[in-house]
Amino acid sequence: MSDFAVLVSGNGSNFQAIAEQTAGKGHNLKCMICDRKDAYAFKRAEKLGIKAYYVTYFRRSREEAEKEIYEILQKENVQLVVLAGFMRLLTPFLVDRYKGRIMNIHPALLPKHPGTHGIPDSFNSKDPELGITIHFVDYGMDTGPIIVQKSFTRTFDESIEEIEAKIHKLEHTYYPPTILSVLDKMDK
Repeated sequence: MSDFAVLVSGNGSNFQAIAEQTAGKGHNLKCMICDRKDAYAFKRAEKLGIKAYYVTYFRRSREEAEKEIYEILQKENVQLVVLAGFMRLLTPFLVDRYKGRIMNIHPALLPKHPGTHGIPDSFNSKDPELGITIHFVDYGMDTGPIIVQKSFTRTFDESIEEIEAKIHKLEHTYYPPTILSVLDKMDK
């Protein structure tokens, strides 16, 4: 049995899907860490009974904030770090301490459309297939080893809102079981 934490920056819909779908499956979601004080993810954590921490990046270096995150992860005895809409590029400080044990989900089929605008960049492309990428985190922006990709064929008459809804459905469907699979492998 391995323990994990989820890092978020906003609404937390992926965090909620992860919490609900991993509960009772042999691993423990120990906490949620968020870098935005007013994020709706805190309300989700409260409703789900999951410990939540706020770590500010305001007027601090990324390494300073990550040292605080690392202290929380150590205190909670976390073996896997799961990013779910965490809008920060991690530094070597945290990546090296959890090498091969930080996962991220990206709303595009990497290596196409990395960065913070994956959905609009995908939508505005001529790509016939759109989807999600679940990958391990390295030093780059969405460049780590790919774990799984899931896609759908677009019709080119969907609105960006319809595309976004399809992408979120893929995220909520495939991220939780992929996290459990990685945790199961860590236990072997």
